[in-house]
Amino acid sequence: MPSASPSWIVCKFGGTSVSSRDRWDTIGTVGRAHQADGRHPFLVCSALQGISDQLEALLEAAAQGGDPQEALATIRERHEALAHAMDLDSTAVLSEGFDRLDRLTNEVVAADPIPPRLRAAVLATGELLSTRLGAAYLSGQGLDVRWLDAREFLRAQDAPHVPPRRQYLSAACTSHPDPVLQDHLAQAPDAVYLTQGFIASNALNETVLLGRGGSDTSAAHFAAKLEAERLEVWTDVPGLFTANPREVPSARLLRRLDYDEAQELATMGARVLHPRCLDPVRRHQIPLHVRSTEAPEVDGTVVSADGPDVGPQVKAVSAKTGVVAVVM
Repeated sequence: MPSASPSWIVCKFGGTSVSSRDRWDTIGTVGRAHQADGRHPFLVCSALQGISDQLEALLEAAAQGGDPQEALATIRERHEALAHAMDLDSTAVLSEGFDRLDRLTNEVVAADPIPPRLRAAVLATGELLSTRLGAAYLSGQGLDVRWLDAREFLRAQDAPHVPPRRQYLSAACTSHPDPVLQDHLAQAPDAVYLTQGFIASNALNETVLLGRGGSDTSAAHFAAKLEAERLEVWTDVPGLFTANPREVPSARLLRRLDYDEAQELATMGARVLHPRCLDPVRRHQIPLHVRSTEAPEVDGTVVSADGPDVGPQVKAVSAKTGVVAVVM
């Protein structure tokens, strides 16, 4: 059994960060930079931007007795267009994933109602397709990339008393060092590993999901399993701000936060981080860095146990919309 390696860097890339060739070039640059510094990059990637919504539309059309083919065609076209932009053979890279989605769509049309197990399998397709594209592209750019099925190593907790919909669509996983995963990755220590966010498996080896936005949580679990040096969440903004910069142009970038402060912001509406991703890194004292693929030169926000204890006591203002309050 290998000793724990402190040099793993887990990097999560969201939908906007995996949806164009330019963004994948940035991902490759990030991976090479970590390798040059003697670290081992482990990449966790989301579905292409908007694809999870299209998969939801496919399911909704089938549930209403409609034709899911329009959503299916849109999903296929988006991935084929990106493959073309990457100079990849879309048939060679994506045919297996498309065939699987076609089979699942036929099952969805025949099901009444659509069981949560089948919903989870359909919604997982986005991450599986995007990571196949990314692995093929980065390999063609000279990186030794190993595609990893997240479901082989990320297992959902057994929750027999939880409703099936939650078991399959908003599962919870445990976070602890994983010698089996570390040993598996040690077989190719110079490789860049690329896997999926959002998806895991249960005790029956069925696909389950960690809830919408769950790629952050997947990455945090993998960081704990690898006893990583840090977790990097790469998104379309360079960090957490004192307010939503899209609504408050004068909002300032927060350079450092402690885990509790970041948890409060994520829970109360800051969409940069998923609320469930903080607990695994806090428990194992793994620093979390929020970075932007649009501005990779910006250091962004660092969330750790030693956030600043000086400065303004009110760090930021966040808000949730569409919330109903019931006063008893």
